[in-house]
Amino acid sequence: MTIRHLYLARPGDADAFGALTDTGREQSRLLGRRLSAVPVDVIWHSPLPRAEATAQEVARQLADVPVIEAPELIDHVPYVPAPAETPPSWSGFFDGYDQAEAQRGQTIAESLTRRFGGLPDTDGKAARPVTHEVLITHSYPTAWLVRHAMGARASRWLGLDSANTALTVIEYRSAAPPSIVMFNEMSHLPPALRWTGFADAVRP
Repeated sequence: MTIRHLYLARPGDADAFGALTDTGREQSRLLGRRLSAVPVDVIWHSPLPRAEATAQEVARQLADVPVIEAPELIDHVPYVPAPAETPPSWSGFFDGYDQAEAQRGQTIAESLTRRFGGLPDTDGKAARPVTHEVLITHSYPTAWLVRHAMGARASRWLGLDSANTALTVIEYRSAAPPSIVMFNEMSHLPPALRWTGFADAVRP
């Protein structure tokens, strides 16, 4: 049996220029410390600076794990729903998306699921039986991969938001459906560092 474990995390808190704040660096360090208990094979990251910086901070807590950029992990809107699919609270969000921009996002999303939304492509070579991969990406790509693993309709990525460095784990097994092991899990962060990246609200 082949098993692929994906550990997805949003980058740490960043400033308006995309650089990690002190909070973001500490969040990233704590994420790395939590993942140090896992036999991580590789850390993939989005091309954006905050994702690369988070990946490097995580890697400092691990032992000789390669850190590699993956363009599919870029922050993007994976699917622009039709008006009938769009919840009223989201309708204004999509006003600025023309058809070409929506298609670009969907093309990236298709590439994302081809590369990470299942067992790894081995190009005909024997697959390693168990792999553990960290993906430092963004809230929308994480939501898209969760939606894809659940077999939900395309518009169900809406509202699946992730906090900075919160952990989502998806497990793929040969001859079995994907499993969402956890979503937006923040127990590695102290209360003061949780829920960043969300609007202010009462949180548990």
